Amino acid sequence: MDYSATPQPAGTDALSMQSTPAAQPVERTSHAKAIAAITLGNGLEFFDFTIYSFFATIIGKLYFPVEGQLAQLMLAVGTFGVGFIMRPVGGIVLGAYADRAGRKAAMSLTLWLMTLGSAIIAVAPTYAAIGVAAPLLIILARLIQGFALGGEVGASTSLLLEYGSNETRGFYGSWQFVSQGLNTVCGSLLGVALAAALSTAALESWGWRVPFVIGMAMGPIGIYIRRHLNETLPGVEDGAAVSQPGLQPASQPVRKLFREHSRVITTGVLTTIGGTAANYIVLFYLSTYAIRILHLPMSSALWAAWTAAVVTVICSPFAGALSDRVGRKRVLWISRVLLIVAVYPAFMIINASPTVPVLLSVVAGLAVLVAFTAVPNIVMLPEMFPREIRATGMSIVYCLGVSIFGGFAQFFATWLIQISGSNLAPAWYLIGCGVVSLLPLPFMRETAGRDIG
Repeated sequence: MDYSATPQPAGTDALSMQSTPAAQPVERTSHAKAIAAITLGNGLEFFDFTIYSFFATIIGKLYFPVEGQLAQLMLAVGTFGVGFIMRPVGGIVLGAYADRAGRKAAMSLTLWLMTLGSAIIAVAPTYAAIGVAAPLLIILARLIQGFALGGEVGASTSLLLEYGSNETRGFYGSWQFVSQGLNTVCGSLLGVALAAALSTAALESWGWRVPFVIGMAMGPIGIYIRRHLNETLPGVEDGAAVSQPGLQPASQPVRKLFREHSRVITTGVLTTIGGTAANYIVLFYLSTYAIRILHLPMSSALWAAWTAAVVTVICSPFAGALSDRVGRKRVLWISRVLLIVAVYPAFMIINASPTVPVLLSVVAGLAVLVAFTAVPNIVMLPEMFPREIRATGMSIVYCLGVSIFGGFAQFFATWLIQISGSNLAPAWYLIGCGVVSLLPLPFMRETAGRDIG
Protein backbone atom coordinates (compact mmCIF):
# COMPACT_ATOMS: atom_id res chain seq x y z
CA MET A 1 0.00 0.00 0.00
CA ASP A 2 1.40 3.39 -0.97
CA TYR A 3 0.77 6.16 1.53
CA SER A 4 2.93 8.64 -0.32
CA ALA A 5 2.03 11.84 -2.03
CA THR A 6 4.27 14.22 -3.87
CA PRO A 7 4.16 17.32 -1.65
CA GLN A 8 3.81 20.68 -3.28
CA PRO A 9 5.78 22.98 -0.97
CA ALA A 10 4.34 26.39 -0.53
CA GLY A 11 6.66 29.21 -1.41
CA THR A 12 9.19 27.29 -3.52
CA ASP A 13 11.85 29.77 -4.51
CA ALA A 14 13.21 30.36 -8.01
CA LEU A 15 16.36 28.32 -7.45
CA SER A 16 14.34 25.36 -6.19
CA MET A 17 12.09 25.55 -9.22
CA GLN A 18 15.11 25.44 -11.52
CA SER A 19 16.69 22.50 -9.72
CA THR A 20 13.72 20.13 -9.62
CA PRO A 21 11.42 18.60 -12.19
CA ALA A 22 8.02 20.15 -12.72
CA ALA A 23 5.65 19.19 -9.97
CA GLN A 24 3.19 16.49 -10.89
CA PRO A 25 -0.49 16.76 -9.98
CA VAL A 26 -1.28 15.13 -6.64
CA GLU A 27 -4.47 13.17 -6.19
CA ARG A 28 -6.59 14.10 -3.19
CA THR A 29 -6.76 10.43 -2.16
CA SER A 30 -2.95 10.30 -2.00
CA HIS A 31 -2.91 13.18 0.43
CA ALA A 32 -5.68 11.52 2.44
CA LYS A 33 -3.55 8.38 2.76
CA ALA A 34 -0.56 10.46 3.82
CA ILE A 35 -2.58 12.26 6.52
CA ALA A 36 -3.90 8.91 7.73
CA ALA A 37 -0.38 7.46 7.93
CA ILE A 38 1.05 10.44 9.81
CA THR A 39 -1.93 10.66 12.14
CA LEU A 40 -1.96 6.96 12.96
CA GLY A 41 1.77 6.84 13.73
CA ASN A 42 1.58 9.99 15.84
CA GLY A 43 -1.48 8.63 17.66
CA LEU A 44 0.33 5.40 18.52
CA GLU A 45 3.21 7.37 19.98
CA PHE A 46 0.94 9.58 22.08
CA PHE A 47 -0.96 6.49 23.23
CA ASP A 48 2.25 5.06 24.67
CA PHE A 49 3.01 8.32 26.45
CA THR A 50 -0.39 9.34 27.81
CA ILE A 51 -1.86 5.99 28.88
CA TYR A 52 0.20 6.47 32.03
CA SER A 53 -2.10 9.26 33.21
CA PHE A 54 -5.19 7.02 33.16
CA PHE A 55 -3.56 4.60 35.59
CA ALA A 56 -1.78 7.20 37.70
CA THR A 57 -3.74 6.28 40.82
CA ILE A 58 -2.75 2.59 40.59
CA ILE A 59 0.86 3.36 39.66
CA GLY A 60 1.09 5.73 42.60
CA LYS A 61 -0.07 2.99 44.94
CA LEU A 62 2.31 0.33 43.54
CA TYR A 63 5.44 2.40 42.99
CA PHE A 64 5.19 5.35 45.41
CA PRO A 65 4.01 3.88 48.74
CA VAL A 66 3.98 7.10 50.75
CA GLU A 67 1.36 7.89 53.37
CA GLY A 68 -1.85 9.43 52.09
CA GLN A 69 -3.69 9.01 48.80
CA LEU A 70 -3.16 12.64 47.76
CA ALA A 71 0.60 12.35 48.32
CA GLN A 72 0.67 9.15 46.24
CA LEU A 73 -1.25 10.91 43.50
CA MET A 74 1.14 13.87 43.55
CA LEU A 75 4.14 11.56 43.12
CA ALA A 76 2.43 9.60 40.34
CA VAL A 77 1.36 12.65 38.35
CA GLY A 78 4.73 14.23 39.10
CA THR A 79 6.34 11.24 37.40
CA PHE A 80 3.96 11.82 34.48
CA GLY A 81 5.46 15.30 34.35
CA VAL A 82 9.03 13.95 34.52
CA GLY A 83 8.56 12.70 30.98
CA PHE A 84 8.16 16.31 29.91
CA ILE A 85 11.53 17.34 31.33
CA MET A 86 13.22 15.53 28.46
CA ARG A 87 10.93 16.96 25.80
CA PRO A 88 13.01 20.09 25.13
CA VAL A 89 16.14 17.93 24.94
CA GLY A 90 14.41 15.57 22.52
CA GLY A 91 13.10 18.59 20.64
CA ILE A 92 16.61 19.95 20.14
CA VAL A 93 18.32 16.65 19.31
CA LEU A 94 15.60 14.94 17.28
CA GLY A 95 14.24 18.16 15.79
CA ALA A 96 17.70 18.97 14.45
CA TYR A 97 17.93 15.39 13.17
CA ALA A 98 14.62 15.86 11.34
CA ASP A 99 15.96 19.02 9.70
CA ARG A 100 19.14 17.24 8.58
CA ALA A 101 18.14 13.65 7.82
CA GLY A 102 14.47 14.27 7.05
CA ARG A 103 11.08 13.99 8.72
CA LYS A 104 10.65 10.26 8.03
CA ALA A 105 13.95 9.20 9.60
CA ALA A 106 13.24 11.21 12.75
CA MET A 107 9.71 9.84 13.13
CA SER A 108 10.92 6.24 12.84
CA LEU A 109 13.54 6.81 15.52
CA THR A 110 11.03 8.39 17.90
CA LEU A 111 8.69 5.42 17.57
CA TRP A 112 11.47 2.97 18.47
CA LEU A 113 12.36 5.03 21.54
CA MET A 114 8.73 5.29 22.62
CA THR A 115 8.36 1.52 22.29
CA LEU A 116 11.38 1.02 24.54
CA GLY A 117 9.85 3.25 27.24
CA SER A 118 6.57 1.33 27.15
CA ALA A 119 8.44 -1.98 27.43
CA ILE A 120 10.22 -0.84 30.59
CA ILE A 121 6.94 0.19 32.26
CA ALA A 122 5.21 -3.00 31.13
CA VAL A 123 7.72 -5.27 32.90
CA ALA A 124 8.92 -3.07 35.79
CA PRO A 125 8.63 -4.84 39.19
CA THR A 126 6.76 -2.95 41.91
CA TYR A 127 8.16 -1.24 45.00
CA ALA A 128 7.17 -4.24 47.10
CA ALA A 129 9.38 -6.47 44.92
CA ILE A 130 12.57 -4.43 44.41
CA GLY A 131 12.26 -1.35 46.58
CA VAL A 132 13.47 2.05 45.43
CA ALA A 133 14.68 0.66 42.08
CA ALA A 134 11.02 0.31 41.04
CA PRO A 135 10.13 4.04 40.90
CA LEU A 136 13.54 4.71 39.33
CA LEU A 137 12.64 2.36 36.46
CA ILE A 138 9.36 4.19 35.95
CA ILE A 139 11.17 7.52 35.91
CA LEU A 140 13.73 6.19 33.39
CA ALA A 141 10.96 4.98 31.10
CA ARG A 142 9.19 8.34 31.29
CA LEU A 143 12.43 10.18 30.47
CA ILE A 144 12.96 8.03 27.36
CA GLN A 145 9.37 8.56 26.26
CA GLY A 146 9.57 12.30 26.84
CA PHE A 147 12.76 12.51 24.79
CA ALA A 148 11.08 10.62 21.94
CA LEU A 149 7.90 12.67 21.93
CA GLY A 150 9.92 15.88 21.99
CA GLY A 151 11.14 15.07 18.50
CA GLU A 152 7.95 13.46 17.21
CA VAL A 153 5.72 16.51 17.45
CA GLY A 154 8.02 18.80 15.47
CA ALA A 155 8.70 16.30 12.71
CA SER A 156 5.12 15.07 12.26
CA THR A 157 3.51 18.53 12.44
CA SER A 158 6.01 19.94 9.96
CA LEU A 159 5.31 17.04 7.61
CA LEU A 160 1.54 17.59 7.85
CA LEU A 161 1.87 21.30 7.03
CA GLU A 162 4.26 20.66 4.18
CA TYR A 163 1.70 18.41 2.52
CA GLY A 164 -0.79 21.29 2.60
CA SER A 165 -1.07 24.52 0.64
CA ASN A 166 -1.38 28.12 1.76
CA GLU A 167 -5.16 27.66 1.87
CA THR A 168 -5.23 24.27 3.69
CA ARG A 169 -2.36 24.21 6.18
CA GLY A 170 -4.67 24.80 9.14
CA PHE A 171 -6.83 21.83 8.19
CA TYR A 172 -3.81 19.59 7.53
CA GLY A 173 -2.07 20.66 10.73
CA SER A 174 -5.22 20.04 12.78
CA TRP A 175 -4.68 16.31 12.32
CA GLN A 176 -1.79 16.53 14.77
CA PHE A 177 -4.34 17.32 17.46
CA VAL A 178 -6.78 14.76 16.03
CA SER A 179 -4.11 12.09 16.49
CA GLN A 180 -3.65 13.10 20.13
CA GLY A 181 -7.40 12.90 20.66
CA LEU A 182 -7.60 9.49 18.99
CA ASN A 183 -4.97 8.08 21.32
CA THR A 184 -6.96 9.37 24.28
CA VAL A 185 -10.15 7.79 22.91
CA CYS A 186 -8.42 4.43 22.59
CA GLY A 187 -6.62 4.72 25.92
CA SER A 188 -9.69 5.72 27.89
CA LEU A 189 -11.84 3.00 26.28
CA LEU A 190 -9.20 0.45 27.13
CA GLY A 191 -9.06 1.76 30.70
CA VAL A 192 -12.86 1.60 31.02
CA ALA A 193 -12.90 -1.95 29.63
CA LEU A 194 -10.19 -3.14 32.02
CA ALA A 195 -11.82 -1.45 35.02
CA ALA A 196 -15.18 -3.03 34.17
CA ALA A 197 -13.87 -6.50 33.31
CA LEU A 198 -11.35 -7.01 36.10
CA SER A 199 -11.59 -7.01 39.85
CA THR A 200 -9.69 -4.34 41.75
CA ALA A 201 -7.10 -6.92 42.80
CA ALA A 202 -6.56 -8.13 39.23
CA LEU A 203 -6.38 -4.58 37.87
CA GLU A 204 -3.74 -3.62 40.42
CA SER A 205 -1.85 -6.90 40.00
CA TRP A 206 -1.49 -7.13 36.21
CA GLY A 207 -4.39 -5.45 34.41
CA TRP A 208 -2.86 -1.97 34.42
CA ARG A 209 0.16 -3.33 32.48
CA VAL A 210 -1.95 -4.41 29.49
CA PRO A 211 -2.07 -0.97 27.79
CA PHE A 212 1.72 -0.66 27.97
CA VAL A 213 2.16 -4.11 26.41
CA ILE A 214 -0.22 -3.08 23.63
CA GLY A 215 1.65 0.18 23.12
CA MET A 216 4.94 -1.69 22.97
CA ALA A 217 3.57 -4.05 20.31
CA MET A 218 2.07 -1.25 18.20
CA GLY A 219 5.37 0.60 17.69
CA PRO A 220 6.62 -1.54 14.78
CA ILE A 221 3.21 -1.18 13.09
CA GLY A 222 3.54 2.59 13.09
CA ILE A 223 7.06 2.37 11.68
CA TYR A 224 5.88 0.12 8.84
CA ILE A 225 3.01 2.47 7.96
CA ARG A 226 5.32 5.48 7.78
CA ARG A 227 7.81 3.82 5.45
CA HIS A 228 5.67 4.74 2.45
CA LEU A 229 5.48 8.48 3.10
CA ASN A 230 7.36 10.86 0.82
CA GLU A 231 10.01 13.09 2.37
CA THR A 232 9.17 16.82 2.31
CA LEU A 233 12.56 18.23 3.31
CA PRO A 234 14.32 19.39 0.13
CA GLY A 235 17.67 17.71 -0.53
CA VAL A 236 16.88 14.58 1.52
CA GLU A 237 15.82 11.13 0.37
CA ASP A 238 15.42 8.15 2.71
CA GLY A 239 17.42 9.77 5.50
CA ALA A 240 20.39 10.77 3.31
CA ALA A 241 21.28 14.17 1.90
CA VAL A 242 21.06 14.46 -1.88
CA SER A 243 23.50 16.72 -3.66
CA GLN A 244 21.28 19.37 -5.24
CA PRO A 245 22.41 23.02 -5.27
CA GLY A 246 20.11 25.21 -3.24
CA LEU A 247 18.25 22.28 -1.67
CA GLN A 248 20.61 21.21 1.10
CA PRO A 249 19.17 20.91 4.62
CA ALA A 250 20.56 23.18 7.33
CA SER A 251 23.86 21.87 8.73
CA GLN A 252 23.43 23.56 12.13
CA PRO A 253 19.69 24.14 12.61
CA VAL A 254 19.87 24.70 16.38
CA ARG A 255 22.52 27.42 16.14
CA LYS A 256 20.68 29.13 13.30
CA LEU A 257 17.40 28.93 15.19
CA PHE A 258 18.64 30.65 18.36
CA ARG A 259 20.75 33.15 16.45
CA GLU A 260 18.06 34.37 14.06
CA HIS A 261 14.71 33.49 15.67
CA SER A 262 15.04 34.05 19.43
CA ARG A 263 12.11 36.49 19.55
CA VAL A 264 9.86 34.03 17.72
CA ILE A 265 10.85 31.31 20.19
CA THR A 266 9.87 33.49 23.16
CA THR A 267 6.47 34.53 21.80
CA GLY A 268 5.74 30.98 20.66
CA VAL A 269 6.48 29.49 24.08
CA LEU A 270 4.31 32.03 25.88
CA THR A 271 1.39 31.46 23.51
CA THR A 272 1.66 27.68 23.92
CA ILE A 273 1.28 27.84 27.72
CA GLY A 274 -2.48 28.47 27.68
CA GLY A 275 -3.38 25.79 25.16
CA THR A 276 -1.25 23.05 26.66
CA ALA A 277 -2.42 23.68 30.23
CA ALA A 278 -6.04 23.45 29.11
CA ASN A 279 -5.34 20.35 27.04
CA TYR A 280 -3.74 18.35 29.85
CA ILE A 281 -6.21 19.42 32.51
CA VAL A 282 -9.37 18.77 30.45
CA LEU A 283 -8.26 15.68 28.50
CA PHE A 284 -6.25 13.91 31.19
CA TYR A 285 -6.52 15.36 34.68
CA LEU A 286 -10.29 15.59 35.00
CA SER A 287 -10.66 11.80 35.02
CA THR A 288 -8.16 11.55 37.89
CA TYR A 289 -9.83 14.54 39.55
CA ALA A 290 -13.21 12.77 39.32
CA ILE A 291 -11.80 9.68 41.04
CA ARG A 292 -9.83 11.32 43.85
CA ILE A 293 -11.69 14.57 44.45
CA LEU A 294 -15.25 13.87 43.37
CA HIS A 295 -15.05 10.21 44.51
CA LEU A 296 -16.59 8.78 41.36
CA PRO A 297 -15.79 5.17 40.39
CA MET A 298 -12.84 4.68 38.06
CA SER A 299 -14.92 3.03 35.33
CA SER A 300 -17.28 6.04 35.28
CA ALA A 301 -14.65 8.76 35.64
CA LEU A 302 -12.62 7.49 32.68
CA TRP A 303 -15.57 8.35 30.46
CA ALA A 304 -14.63 11.97 31.08
CA ALA A 305 -11.37 11.48 29.20
CA TRP A 306 -13.20 9.59 26.46
CA THR A 307 -15.77 12.37 26.07
CA ALA A 308 -13.14 15.10 25.93
CA ALA A 309 -11.13 13.16 23.36
CA VAL A 310 -14.09 12.43 21.09
CA VAL A 311 -15.13 16.08 21.12
CA THR A 312 -11.62 17.26 20.25
CA VAL A 313 -11.32 14.70 17.43
CA ILE A 314 -14.59 15.94 15.93
CA CYS A 315 -13.92 19.65 16.42
CA SER A 316 -10.22 19.86 15.51
CA PRO A 317 -10.56 19.67 11.69
CA PHE A 318 -13.27 22.33 11.83
CA ALA A 319 -11.02 24.52 13.98
CA GLY A 320 -8.17 24.11 11.50
CA ALA A 321 -10.37 24.86 8.51
CA LEU A 322 -11.86 27.91 10.26
CA SER A 323 -8.38 29.23 10.99
CA ASP A 324 -7.60 28.90 7.27
CA ARG A 325 -10.59 31.10 6.47
CA VAL A 326 -10.55 33.79 9.17
CA GLY A 327 -7.00 33.56 10.55
CA ARG A 328 -5.19 31.66 13.30
CA LYS A 329 -4.99 34.61 15.68
CA ARG A 330 -8.69 35.41 15.60
CA VAL A 331 -9.78 31.82 16.28
CA LEU A 332 -7.18 31.40 19.02
CA TRP A 333 -8.01 34.71 20.71
CA ILE A 334 -11.78 34.25 20.85
CA SER A 335 -11.70 30.60 21.95
CA ARG A 336 -9.06 31.18 24.63
CA VAL A 337 -10.91 34.13 26.15
CA LEU A 338 -14.09 32.02 26.24
CA LEU A 339 -12.17 29.20 27.92
CA ILE A 340 -10.77 31.55 30.57
CA VAL A 341 -14.28 32.80 31.31
CA ALA A 342 -15.86 29.32 31.38
CA VAL A 343 -13.39 27.25 33.39
CA TYR A 344 -14.17 28.51 36.92
CA PRO A 345 -17.96 28.08 36.61
CA ALA A 346 -17.28 24.64 35.11
CA PHE A 347 -15.41 23.48 38.21
CA MET A 348 -18.09 24.99 40.45
CA ILE A 349 -20.77 22.99 38.62
CA ILE A 350 -19.06 19.59 38.84
CA ASN A 351 -18.31 20.12 42.55
CA ALA A 352 -21.88 21.22 43.29
CA SER A 353 -23.29 18.19 41.45
CA PRO A 354 -20.60 15.49 41.28
CA THR A 355 -22.43 13.04 39.02
CA VAL A 356 -21.28 11.37 35.83
CA PRO A 357 -23.83 13.10 33.51
CA VAL A 358 -22.88 16.54 34.86
CA LEU A 359 -19.17 15.77 34.63
CA LEU A 360 -19.45 14.58 31.02
CA SER A 361 -21.52 17.60 29.99
CA VAL A 362 -19.03 20.04 31.48
CA VAL A 363 -16.06 18.20 29.99
CA ALA A 364 -17.68 18.19 26.54
CA GLY A 365 -18.21 21.95 26.64
CA LEU A 366 -14.65 22.65 27.76
CA ALA A 367 -13.26 20.26 25.15
CA VAL A 368 -14.87 22.24 22.32
CA LEU A 369 -13.03 25.37 23.48
CA VAL A 370 -9.79 23.43 23.96
CA ALA A 371 -9.92 22.18 20.35
CA PHE A 372 -10.52 25.65 18.93
CA THR A 373 -7.72 27.19 21.00
CA ALA A 374 -5.15 24.40 20.66
CA VAL A 375 -5.40 23.73 16.91
CA PRO A 376 -4.54 27.23 15.60
CA ASN A 377 -1.83 27.39 18.24
CA ILE A 378 -0.12 24.17 17.17
CA VAL A 379 -0.45 25.13 13.48
CA MET A 380 1.08 28.57 13.98
CA LEU A 381 4.25 27.26 15.60
CA PRO A 382 5.88 25.54 12.61
CA GLU A 383 4.56 28.25 10.28
CA MET A 384 6.77 30.78 12.07
CA PHE A 385 10.00 29.10 10.89
CA PRO A 386 11.57 28.51 7.46
CA ARG A 387 11.49 24.96 6.14
CA GLU A 388 15.15 24.12 6.75
CA ILE A 389 14.81 24.65 10.53
CA ARG A 390 11.05 24.13 10.90
CA ALA A 391 11.08 20.81 12.75
CA THR A 392 13.72 22.08 15.19
CA GLY A 393 11.88 25.35 15.82
CA MET A 394 8.51 23.68 16.26
CA SER A 395 9.97 21.04 18.57
CA ILE A 396 11.78 23.48 20.83
CA VAL A 397 8.95 26.02 21.13
CA TYR A 398 6.25 23.42 21.66
CA CYS A 399 8.27 21.33 24.09
CA LEU A 400 9.37 24.28 26.22
CA GLY A 401 5.76 25.40 26.57
CA VAL A 402 4.42 21.92 27.18
CA SER A 403 7.18 20.64 29.47
CA ILE A 404 6.37 22.71 32.54
CA PHE A 405 2.88 24.06 32.09
CA GLY A 406 1.40 20.98 30.41
CA GLY A 407 3.41 18.08 31.76
CA PHE A 408 3.22 19.28 35.35
CA ALA A 409 -0.30 20.70 35.03
CA GLN A 410 -1.74 17.74 36.92
CA PHE A 411 0.90 18.09 39.64
CA PHE A 412 0.32 21.84 39.99
CA ALA A 413 -3.45 21.37 40.09
CA THR A 414 -3.23 18.70 42.81
CA TRP A 415 -0.69 20.77 44.77
CA LEU A 416 -2.94 23.84 44.62
CA ILE A 417 -5.84 21.79 45.99
CA GLN A 418 -3.63 20.57 48.83
CA ILE A 419 -2.27 23.96 49.90
CA SER A 420 -5.50 25.91 49.39
CA GLY A 421 -8.01 23.32 50.54
CA SER A 422 -10.22 24.31 47.59
CA ASN A 423 -11.37 21.82 44.98
CA LEU A 424 -11.68 24.74 42.54
CA ALA A 425 -7.93 25.38 42.52
CA PRO A 426 -7.28 23.72 39.10
CA ALA A 427 -9.46 26.45 37.56
CA TRP A 428 -7.12 29.10 38.93
CA TYR A 429 -4.19 27.40 37.25
CA LEU A 430 -5.95 27.35 33.86
CA ILE A 431 -7.01 30.98 34.15
CA GLY A 432 -3.48 32.11 35.02
CA CYS A 433 -1.91 30.19 32.14
CA GLY A 434 -4.58 31.42 29.74
CA VAL A 435 -4.08 35.09 30.59
CA VAL A 436 -0.29 34.86 30.25
CA SER A 437 -0.61 33.10 26.89
CA LEU A 438 -2.65 35.95 25.41
CA LEU A 439 -0.04 38.63 26.13
CA PRO A 440 2.27 37.97 23.13
CA LEU A 441 -0.53 37.37 20.61
CA PRO A 442 -0.80 41.00 19.39
CA PHE A 443 2.91 40.93 18.52
CA MET A 444 2.75 37.76 16.41
CA ARG A 445 2.16 37.91 12.67
CA GLU A 446 -0.80 36.20 11.07
CA THR A 447 0.33 33.11 9.16
CA ALA A 448 -2.92 31.87 7.60
CA GLY A 449 -2.97 32.04 3.82
CA ARG A 450 0.60 33.30 3.60
CA ASP A 451 3.59 31.78 1.87
CA ILE A 452 5.81 30.19 4.55
CA GLY A 453 8.42 28.54 2.29
